[in-house]
Amino acid sequence: MQDVIFSLSISSESYLKYYQGTVNAVIVRAEDGRKIQFPAEALRPFIKPNGIKGRFRLVYDQAHKFRKLEQLAG
Repeated sequence: MQDVIFSLSISSESYLKYYQGTVNAVIVRAEDGRKIQFPAEALRPFIKPNGIKGRFRLVYDQAHKFRKLEQLAG
């Protein structure tokens, strides 16, 4: 397994596009400079009334398939 760390700040209004299925993937810039993409539905457990904010760790396998997303700091 491999991982990547990134920070994210999405307002609740902006996340509606992801939640409603209009947008299926999130693209972020990792702390090491890589651009990564993962399924938007992975963020659902982290939705708060003011949106999604924090530092996250995305874990993926050798084939670069998404495995899990953990919040490191909020």
